[in-house]
Amino acid sequence: MSRPEWFPDWTGETCVIVGSGPSASSAPIDIVKGKAKVIATNTSWKLAPWADALMACDYAWWAHAKGCPEFQGLKLTVDQIAARTFEDVRLVNCRKGDDRLFLEPINTVGWGGNSGFHALNLAVQFGCSKIILVGIDASVKHGLHWHGTHPRGLNNPTSGNVERWRRAIDRAWTVIEPLGIKVINCSTISALTAYPKMTLQEALDA
Repeated sequence: MSRPEWFPDWTGETCVIVGSGPSASSAPIDIVKGKAKVIATNTSWKLAPWADALMACDYAWWAHAKGCPEFQGLKLTVDQIAARTFEDVRLVNCRKGDDRLFLEPINTVGWGGNSGFHALNLAVQFGCSKIILVGIDASVKHGLHWHGTHPRGLNNPTSGNVERWRRAIDRAWTVIEPLGIKVINCSTISALTAYPKMTLQEALDA
């Protein structure tokens, strides 16, 4: 499969992935400006409106956001209807039902059940040498999202959902680690166990 013209080359860069877990609201995300590439997921673009990319997997989210015209960076989805409906939303191919992280073909990601997993898979394919996870809590013990529940018609996580997300993101390390890529978790309440935890500043300096 050929590389899409929009597909970025972030070889050797640090990438910060901003998820929607409750811990995201207390992270000093502004300190990464000019120091890392940033992929925000779903409504978390509001925490980093200057992010390089926005990943949202569900058509319902894009429809509710009306294509998110306020966001000026690269817009990504695995939903074919969303990509057809909003001309500036780029389609990422997804192996639905397969929770593995894919290195190839380029622009193909595993499912994992959530946009954070898709963003992680893409950051690896973009060539990043360090990936920092912010708000990837993989738990509902401390709330559903930093912004509260999604409005009616949009999916909210359940304990079963987040356990699947945790397994997929943790297992991704078996693919990522041999590549020499650092992955650092900046959520103190995250249920993930495969990645070292640090503050955001420590992760940037690591």
